Amino acid sequence: MSPVTHALISWLVANIPKNSSRRDRALVTAAGVAPDLDGLGAIAELATQNSQSPLLWFTEYHHALHTALFGVLLAALAFAVARRRWATAVLALAAFHLHLLCDVAGGRGPDGYPWPIPYLAPFSQAWQLQWEGQWALNAWPNFAITGAALLLTFFLAWDRGYSPVGLFSERADRAFVETLRKRFPKK
Repeated sequence: MSPVTHALISWLVANIPKNSSRRDRALVTAAGVAPDLDGLGAIAELATQNSQSPLLWFTEYHHALHTALFGVLLAALAFAVARRRWATAVLALAAFHLHLLCDVAGGRGPDGYPWPIPYLAPFSQAWQLQWEGQWALNAWPNFAITGAALLLTFFLAWDRGYSPVGLFSERADRAFVETLRKRFPKK
């Protein structure tokens, strides 16, 4: 799935407790997006594709961070810096695993490759998460999930007074929420 979809879904997970802090919401959201950091290898791969020694960082390492070990490390980091430690660590682990589930369900590449997830790596390659019914990245279910996550995110922003925009700018977030509330006033 798209990193944007992962971010929206993770944001929704971060909002399960009504009284979570901005920091805790950011940690949970980051944990749900972090497995795709290995996707940044695509930049080096594209930049060197016509060279004598192309870097195949995306081709060889995509899903390298989609492992149980990485999920536990993200949860431990969330626990270490969160305000509500246990709740945030559990939600970070849940957002991470939702990322994996979404990729197993809807992450088939344009070439038909299903991108198996090496869940137990680096300890074992024996258990690869994969589903034969996996739909393509540009299939309608991914668009439907993204649309539903976007609608829920807008509703939470309208209802609670903050949105994912606040992860980057509190001022822009206030303007966004104010605009939503003006367009759809509370009754």
